[in-house]
Amino acid sequence: MYRMNQADLQSIANEFGGPLYVYDAEKIEFQYRRLSNAFSGVKNLRLNYATKALSNISILSYIQKLGAGLDTVSIQEVRLGLQAGFKPSSIIYTPNGVSLAEIEEVADYGVQINIDNLSILEQFGSKYPNTPVCIRINPHVMAGGNSNISVGHIDSKFGISIHQIPHLLRITENTKMNINGIHMHTGSDILDIDVFLHASEILFETAKNFKNLSFIDFGSGFKVPYKKEDIETNIEELGERLTGKFNQFCADYGKELTLAFEPGKFLVSEAGYFISKVNVIKQTTSTVFAQIDSGFNHLIRPMFYGSHHEIENISNPKGRERFYSVVGYICETDTFGSNRKISEINEGDFLVFKNAGAYCQTMASNYNSRYRPAEVLWINNEAHLIRKEETFQDILHNQVLLNFDKVNERKTVST
Repeated sequence: MYRMNQADLQSIANEFGGPLYVYDAEKIEFQYRRLSNAFSGVKNLRLNYATKALSNISILSYIQKLGAGLDTVSIQEVRLGLQAGFKPSSIIYTPNGVSLAEIEEVADYGVQINIDNLSILEQFGSKYPNTPVCIRINPHVMAGGNSNISVGHIDSKFGISIHQIPHLLRITENTKMNINGIHMHTGSDILDIDVFLHASEILFETAKNFKNLSFIDFGSGFKVPYKKEDIETNIEELGERLTGKFNQFCADYGKELTLAFEPGKFLVSEAGYFISKVNVIKQTTSTVFAQIDSGFNHLIRPMFYGSHHEIENISNPKGRERFYSVVGYICETDTFGSNRKISEINEGDFLVFKNAGAYCQTMASNYNSRYRPAEVLWINNEAHLIRKEETFQDILHNQVLLNFDKVNERKTVST
C-alpha cells in the first residue's frame, strides 16, 4: 500500500495553502480491510462507519463504495448518508436525547432505529409496533481513554441500564413492538480487550431475552496509535476471541445473526493530516513559540481531550531539531504541543499534524470569526478538493442585520 509522504504533503500545501485538512483514501481502505479481515470468521459482518468522526460527503461516498454501512446520530447525518449514496437499509440511527418527532421523521426514511431510553421506547413502540427497533444497552462497564469519551459506565447518559431490563421487557411485551437488534458502545480508545469481551457477555445475556433479533451491534471505540511506539487495540486478537464467542452465541440462539461494529476513528484518524503555516516564531525568556495560522477552532482535540498529535515540519524535514511550543492564533490558550522536538522552524514553514482525520474538521468552529479550512482527498496519487475554504460571506450567511433606526421609530410611535 502506498502511503502519503512528506513530499506529497508539501506539494499539497504548496497547491492549496493552509490551514488545510488532507485525507489519504488508501489508508481508509486499508483500515476497513483490516477490520473486515479480523472478523472474517463471522458469516454476516456489517461495518457501519460513524459519520460524526468525519462527515464530508465525498468521504461518506468513498466509504460507501468500500461496502460499509453508516452509523448516524442525527437526522442531518441520515440525510448526508442518503445524499452520499447509502441505502436506507444500510443506515442505523442512534440518537441521544432527541425528540420523538425527530425519531418519527427519521423512521419515515426507512433507516434502522436505535433507541436508548425507556420513555421514547414506550412512546415509539405504542405508535409504531411493527417498525423494527434496536435497543441500546448500557452495560455499566468503564472503558475508554478519557472521561469525555467513556460512555458505558453507570453514570453515563447513554443507553438503557442493564438493571432496567425487567422494565424494558414489560414495555416491549405490552407494546408488542418488533425488536430486531441489541446495541452497546462502551467508549473510545479501548485498550483492554478483556473489558470489551466482558461487556460482550453482558450483551449476549441481554440478547437472549429477545427472540427475533437479526443483529447485535458492539459499537466501536478501538484505539489507534498517536505517536511512535504508541499502543493500540489489537484488532486481530479481538477478532479471533470475539468471533468464537459470537458464533457460539448464534449456535445457541438458533439463528445466524449479523455482527455489527461502528468504526469511526479507527477508519479515518490515521488517514488525516492537518497542515498549517507558521506565522511567527516568538522567543520568550523561557520558551520558543511557533505560532501558526490556526487554533482550536480547527483542531480542538488537544485542548478538549488532551490528545497528542505528532507535529512535523514538512518545509524543513531534515533540519536541526529544536524544542518548540506550537500554539494557535485564538485569543485563548490553544496549545497544540509543549516543548516538542521539531526540525528547525522558520516563519512561513508548513507544519503537519498527524491523526487529524477523526473529530477534527467535524468539531471545527468559526470562533473569533475565523474561516473553517478547505479539505482535500488524496486518491490515486492525486489531490482532489472536497470542500472549499469558507469566505466572509459564509460568516454572514443566515445572520440578519437589524435596522435599529426603524426599531427606534416604532418605539417612538408606540409611546
